[in-house]
Amino acid sequence: MEPFETERLLVRQFCSSDGDDCFAFNGNEAVVKYIRPVKTRTESDTFLLENLDLYLEGFPYGRMHVSEKISGNFVGIFSLLYLDGEADYHIGYGLIPQAWGKGYGAELVKFGTTIFFERTKHLTLFAITDPANKASEYLLYNFGYQLDGTYQYQEKSLNLFKMSRVAFLEK
Repeated sequence: MEPFETERLLVRQFCSSDGDDCFAFNGNEAVVKYIRPVKTRTESDTFLLENLDLYLEGFPYGRMHVSEKISGNFVGIFSLLYLDGEADYHIGYGLIPQAWGKGYGAELVKFGTTIFFERTKHLTLFAITDPANKASEYLLYNFGYQLDGTYQYQEKSLNLFKMSRVAFLEK
């Protein structure tokens, strides 16, 4: 995925020197609470390498490093990923506690959705949330995403949201 900027954030591919940032995200139970199990440093380093391999294989999207423009500080992760390996994609983001409450999630959803529809011909972009993560659901509703049912992942039922190209263009 090509890097991009929001008003306050830089979004770029991870690099091998981002191990500390990757672990600050994946090793923090509060951060990954609604995403996946917390990872040890070794597991996080392996996960980082797996994501770097996706870039090398020409995968068109992936997980991206997010930092503040002004300070350069790491604040979280943004992603556009395949949904079950099909032609459908889902948008995602997660922020470390120091970045909570600053509106960064809204910037990432707004700019990420726009970039997805500007740079692709896909008709739909999905988002997946844990039903307990009301803040993320509220954010998605605010940007025009609609609940589209449930999505089963590792024996867990998640909420599936979608944004159609038509709805995006009508906004």
